[in-house]
Amino acid sequence: MITRSGATMIVAAAVLLVAGILLDYPELIVLGLGAATVVAAAAGWMLARPEVTIEREIRPDRVAEGGMARGVLVVTNTARRRSPPMVVGESVGGQPVGITVASLPPGGCQQAEYQLPTAQRGVFEVGPLTLGHADPLRLMHLRRGFPSRSVLRVYPKLLPVVPLPTGGSPDLDGPTTAAAAPGGVAFHGLRDYVRGDDLRLIHWRSTARAGKFMVRHNVVPREPRMLVVLDTSAAPYLDAPNGGRANDGRRGDGDGHSAGDGRGQGQVHGRFEDAVRIAASLAAAAVTHGFPVEVHTTGGQRAVAQRGEGAPMAVLDLLAGVEAGADDPGLTALAGMVPRDGGVVLGIVTGQPAAAAAATVSAVRPRFAMVTLVQVGATPGRPGPAVRGALVLNVRTSEDFVAAWNTRVAR
Repeated sequence: MITRSGATMIVAAAVLLVAGILLDYPELIVLGLGAATVVAAAAGWMLARPEVTIEREIRPDRVAEGGMARGVLVVTNTARRRSPPMVVGESVGGQPVGITVASLPPGGCQQAEYQLPTAQRGVFEVGPLTLGHADPLRLMHLRRGFPSRSVLRVYPKLLPVVPLPTGGSPDLDGPTTAAAAPGGVAFHGLRDYVRGDDLRLIHWRSTARAGKFMVRHNVVPREPRMLVVLDTSAAPYLDAPNGGRANDGRRGDGDGHSAGDGRGQGQVHGRFEDAVRIAASLAAAAVTHGFPVEVHTTGGQRAVAQRGEGAPMAVLDLLAGVEAGADDPGLTALAGMVPRDGGVVLGIVTGQPAAAAAATVSAVRPRFAMVTLVQVGATPGRPGPAVRGALVLNVRTSEDFVAAWNTRVAR
C-alpha cells in the first residue's frame, strides 16, 4: 500500500521527469530519476515481508472497575533472515492501540506489554491483531491481520457491605429437606447402601431389621438462600416525577426528556452503573458470609454462586455484561421468580420505579422470608414508593448506599 508520502514522491518523480524532458533540463531529469529510484528501493524493501508468530495473553482477564489489566504480546521471528521493524496493531473495545516491535534476529522474540482500559464495566473484545511494516522513508506500508481474539471482563466495583438481612443465621442442625445437598452433618433419614458410601455411616440396628445395609443420609440443613434481582429496564433510572412513565412506554424527566435522547442515556448509564455495583456487592457479601445466592435480572438472565466459593465468578461475569433495555419488563418480572419453597431472602436493586412496579414487590412479599428494596437515584424531597413489610432504602448513589446500608442493616 502506497502511503501519502509515497504518492507524493511518485507524482514528484513523474513531474520532474516530464518537465526535464520537455524543457530539456538535465538537472530535472536527474532529480526525477532519483525520486523514481527511491520509490523503487522502497518497493524492493517491502518484498522482505516479516515472517513472525504473535501470541497474546490478557493478565488478568477478569478485573474490577479501575483495576490493573495488561495485554502481553510475544512476537517471534520464524524466518531465517532478520525481520524489519514492525508495528503490531491491537483493537481494545474498538479503540486502536499500536505497539512498536524492533527488528528481530532469526528465532528472536520480543515481549511487549500495554495497559488495557478498565475504567468502565463491560465485556470487551481484544483483537484482532494486525501486523504492519514500512520502508525506512514510510513511502509504502503493508498490513496483514491475525484472527487472534481475547476477552477482557471488567466487573463491577465491589463495595464493602454486609449481606442481605435474613432474620436469622445458618443453623447446622436446622430443618432438612430431601432436596438438600448431601454431605452435611444434619441427619435427614435412612437409605439403602450404595457402593462408595462411607462405612461409618452404616446404621447397624436398621440393617439387622431390614436384612440389607442401611446408611444414615446426612444433608446440609435448610438455610437462608439469597436471591438478588437487578432491574435491567431503562425506565427507573431516568429522572421522572414519582417514577412516572410516558404514554409511549419510555421514561421521561420533568423537562420532557425520554430514554432515547442523549441526556436520558447519560442518566440511565450513571444510575444503572450504581445499581449494578450494589447488586454485585450484595451477591459477593452473601457468598463471603457462607450463603448461596442467585442473581437474576428482570430481562431473564441468571447466575448462581454456591457457598464456599472464593468469589462468585459466574455472578460477576453476568453483571460485567448486563445492560439496561427499554423493552425490559422491569419489576413486573418478579411474579415469575417466586420460589417453590420458603427460606428465600429477596433483595431488589432498582432505580426510581413507578408505583405500579412497586406494587408488584408488595404482591410477592408474602412468598419470601424477607424482602429488601434498594432504590438508586433518589432526589431530595421526592421519596420513593413504600412497600409494606419490606426494608426499603432510597439512596442517591452507590457510595451513599454503603454507609446507609451498613448502618441500617447492622441495627
